[in-house]
Amino acid sequence: MTLTEIIPSLKQLSSQEKLKAIQFLASELAQENIAQIEPNKSYEIWSPYNAFSAEKTLTQMLQEHSQKAEK
Repeated sequence: MTLTEIIPSLKQLSSQEKLKAIQFLASELAQENIAQIEPNKSYEIWSPYNAFSAEKTLTQMLQEHSQKAEK
């Protein structure tokens, strides 16, 4: 079954049933992603800790946005 075939049926669901469908799909996606994680393997994650260049960039963008808003 394709998404194009499912969408008309989804539109007919009540709000509560639509929410349950969303929860089901989110759970399915989470399980698929967890299955891809290999045990005892290290995975690098990004953290904003000590991300000083990011802070500079965001500050500059905010200042530019403020200047444009004042005009």
